[in-house]
Amino acid sequence: MEEQHLQARLIALLRQDKIQLWLEPYRSLRDPADRLKIQELAEKYASVIQFPVEEVTSALESIRTDTSQKDEGNKEFKQTAVATLVLHLPKEEGETKIKKVKFKTKLDITTQELKTQISQEFGFTYFDLILCGKILSAERRLDEQKVKNNSKIMVMKTAPLDEKAEMKKEEEKTRRQDEELQKTHRGFQILSERDGSEDPSTTPFLEIADQKGNPLQIPDEERKALILAMGFHERGRALMKKRDHSAALSYLLRANEQFKKCNSAILHTVDNYAVLQLDVVWCYQALEQMECLDDAQERLEEAERCFQKCYGEKQSRLQQIKGHTGGEEVLFLRLHLLQTVLMFVKGNENQALDKLRDVEHLYSQLNLDPQKLQQLQDKGFSEQEARLGLRACRGDVSEAENLISQRKKEKQVLKLKEQDKRRRRLQDINTLVELGFERRDAQRALHQARGDVDKAYGMLLDAADAQHQVNLNQLLSMGFQKDMADSALRMMRDDVQQATQLLLENQAVIPADLQSPSPPSSSSEEPSTSSESTGGSSRQDEDLLVNELLEDIPKHEEDYLDLTLDEEKKLIEKIRAALEKKN
Repeated sequence: MEEQHLQARLIALLRQDKIQLWLEPYRSLRDPADRLKIQELAEKYASVIQFPVEEVTSALESIRTDTSQKDEGNKEFKQTAVATLVLHLPKEEGETKIKKVKFKTKLDITTQELKTQISQEFGFTYFDLILCGKILSAERRLDEQKVKNNSKIMVMKTAPLDEKAEMKKEEEKTRRQDEELQKTHRGFQILSERDGSEDPSTTPFLEIADQKGNPLQIPDEERKALILAMGFHERGRALMKKRDHSAALSYLLRANEQFKKCNSAILHTVDNYAVLQLDVVWCYQALEQMECLDDAQERLEEAERCFQKCYGEKQSRLQQIKGHTGGEEVLFLRLHLLQTVLMFVKGNENQALDKLRDVEHLYSQLNLDPQKLQQLQDKGFSEQEARLGLRACRGDVSEAENLISQRKKEKQVLKLKEQDKRRRRLQDINTLVELGFERRDAQRALHQARGDVDKAYGMLLDAADAQHQVNLNQLLSMGFQKDMADSALRMMRDDVQQATQLLLENQAVIPADLQSPSPPSSSSEEPSTSSESTGGSSRQDEDLLVNELLEDIPKHEEDYLDLTLDEEKKLIEKIRAALEKKN
């Protein structure tokens, strides 16, 4: 971080003085007189920015080398179409600095081809390539994914390989990680396709709600994308809690892809998207990869915009909805802290110092008194409930106790209302099934009718009549008489194949004793029983998968606000030490 800060400060001074290190007398340092020029420049700038001369000299050498190579690379790219990429390699154990290397390649190749080249050059086996916060797709060409000459690309290992003896073990680990990712996608896909009409006592169901817990009406496709996005996000957050920021980042970036499929108005109704942007940048800084990802600033700006639209000016909308705003302050602490890091990295030392003072002031307000936490825990509340309650009430124990109790009552009321709503919905579906409709068709119709069972019944009748007419026309085209074809279809529950077989077996004339207004009980029950038994194990497997994934979903809806602030404290101290070192 300090190295980036120093280079940013020097680049600003060089631009101010209109000095171009890639030109003479700085381009070649073979001549002692030229080396003296760099030394004089280093001494001059060291006194301005208060850095040791040796560090400034080293940084100027690095800038000169980079700019010279970039200039040569630009010429080469124009002549040969061979691009120079700046790869930020993962730190190995014991290393303190990120290794940046130049890598030459054509841009009309696929990401997989580039990965093969990198693997051959550096020995990495399992890794992702990330450009501007997006994982490059293996099958697509580099130029199609906006990879350009001089692009900075992060190489993120997904499974380290140290020795041959560890290869099988690591390969198995990577395979499990891939399977876990696919399983997560499948599980939340299942949840996204459920509409809450199943038995609430046995079947998990996710619903999109506002800050108060009230369900939001969202088009089906966007609802599915949102649930997938939030599923990936929660899995990423679970890994962040374990400090596995590299694995977490993969899930968070996939969550971002799903969020992008949603209407922007929806993203500004709930704060999930803004929190995701913070989490992505938090992983960048934890992995010390902030300087190679140009979208860190953009993500923080997007988070700030989302918070403003979601919470309102000065959090007025949030105050109106929840009655308090203290709990969300931890999000702004992270936002402003990450903004401070970016300011420092970019060389804006004075801005970073001013911002850090605001961050430290906010941290002191949010850092809770352990005795107050214990007071609430002694009254039977969990540590999480106590922390969230105190922050929401800005440290007032009595108000926090009342708020936690009130929240529990509200949650219980919402839970009972939801259970009652789902039971009534299940009852309506069973009614439609008893009237002869397939369960899946009944669920779909009731969903489209927004719970109006009479309207759903009408829709199902219209659909059944339309399908019956299509099937009847098919039989008539085969030469069967209309009344016989109609009777056969009704007897066989509109199954064209079975109706055809019945007509053929009876020489196209259905005997009167076989005709009845409804099919025999055995034929009506058998398919249903068979269908249920066939799909039973499949449904059971789905529920097992879903229940396993739901373990990552926090029990408390405000878990994302429950930060201990330990990580924040360490980062604040790190920036403070770096800034004080310069003064």
